[in-house]
Amino acid sequence: MTVTGTELLLEATGVAKTYGAVVALRSASLSVRPGEVHALMGANGAGKSTLVKILTGAVRPDAGRITVRGIERTVHSPAEARRGGVVSVYQEPSLIPDLDIRSNLRLTETPLDAFRQSLDDLGLGDVDLSQLARRLPLATLRIIDLARALAIEPDILMLDEMTAALPANLTERVLDVVGRIRGSDRSVIFISHRMIEIAAICDRATVLREGETVGVVDVTPGSEERIVELMLGEIVAGMPARSGAATPDGGVDSAVRAGRAAALAPRLEARSLRLGSRLHDVSFDLRPGEVLGVVALEGQGQDELFDVLAGSRRPEGGTLQVDGKPAAFGHPADAIRVGLVYVAADRADALLMQRSVRENIALAFTTRLQNWGLINLPREKERVDGAISRLQIDTRATGEVRRLSGGNQQKVTIARWVAGGVRTMLCFDPTRGIDIRTKQQIYVLLRDLADAGAAVLLYTSELKEIKLVCDRTIVIFGGRVVAEIAAADADEPSLLRAAYNLQPEPGPAGGDGPAAMGASADVAR
Repeated sequence: MTVTGTELLLEATGVAKTYGAVVALRSASLSVRPGEVHALMGANGAGKSTLVKILTGAVRPDAGRITVRGIERTVHSPAEARRGGVVSVYQEPSLIPDLDIRSNLRLTETPLDAFRQSLDDLGLGDVDLSQLARRLPLATLRIIDLARALAIEPDILMLDEMTAALPANLTERVLDVVGRIRGSDRSVIFISHRMIEIAAICDRATVLREGETVGVVDVTPGSEERIVELMLGEIVAGMPARSGAATPDGGVDSAVRAGRAAALAPRLEARSLRLGSRLHDVSFDLRPGEVLGVVALEGQGQDELFDVLAGSRRPEGGTLQVDGKPAAFGHPADAIRVGLVYVAADRADALLMQRSVRENIALAFTTRLQNWGLINLPREKERVDGAISRLQIDTRATGEVRRLSGGNQQKVTIARWVAGGVRTMLCFDPTRGIDIRTKQQIYVLLRDLADAGAAVLLYTSELKEIKLVCDRTIVIFGGRVVAEIAAADADEPSLLRAAYNLQPEPGPAGGDGPAAMGASADVAR
């Protein structure tokens, strides 16, 4: 059916935006019908976030026309767009960190009763509104942002990677709430790299590539392949084949690697780690040559675990050993000094956004300076260039890292440690909000690092990543390790059941199911 302008809730045509030499949008178009959930798809750097910021008045376009319910609009600020019924929940929380939640709500004139109802619908009705925003975890902040947007019942709600930082239980709540808007006179523009979510709730998908709209697809069974083809210009199916990589079905390669790693002395040993009310008793070994996955629902202690390992917080109990020697960290520099480097999900925490790619990567070398003296600049340049090439970092915007796409920013944080040399890498959801191509590059890099003798600890909120890249996985529930699962058995149902601390389903002969939780058999259920 041909859709005319009067039948559209929102229409954007010929939208363009450049930042100096970087073209963020060439000619983007988007048409959204009333009552639909419309996916906005594209690889990182395709222009999705820029288009959303233009639609909400956060960025002024260089060209283009935008109409809402047939009326042409030019908005100059998110507040103006909000008053006009257009609201976005961005990738990063838009709350002021040093204000409490109630004060943040007052700044946007959010109706408190409607906000509380939305927060309850999203599963976080017990959040203390007197808490400072900076004291709350990222997932909670994102839900608060969404509840604040829902409270004013906008005509157009834009969700930019809303579920990327959420565990499965909160993601389900978000999808339920979005589903209730479907079929009304309001609409949702939904950005996600998770195809399963697109298939579950979206009606159509507009695909951007290199700043241009390259197609609009009706979301039907089997349409995922067409969407990916438009996004990348080629069909990408799973992880690139390579020697030593985890096979798609968790086959012999991962089992062989796990066996080899088990014969080596641990690089990192954690015993009975405790911190606060969430981390109660976590023990595990991480060996050279392996990628060990960590799976957990929101608030089960994974944040505290990585804080302890990275030296951001001191444990209240338990011990750590690195290369067989006792270790205690009072500062992240102490962890780095013994070879534990951290890659965070929030790229803004790790990067100097106003500095160049090269300067950010070269920071790794300053951690090794014991005395004042001359830096070997040719050697530094060689290693920085090597890391940029290895991770295929887009350096068109080398003036400032903040000009890069989210995926390229994350690659810069990883490149910093690759350039400096990696022994043990702690990765906390490193592919959150990153496109398919960049995810694959990071998967391959983590495997390459492990194959070269590094040890990698990987927490991910996307369960399918476990089988793609990990050799084995520990599952944390209630601040304790409740399961250990081999890569061959790490399918999504098994991981999700373990994450909820449910017994594995019986196997064909009435024995243990595919989760193979033998290593956690002594854990109390």
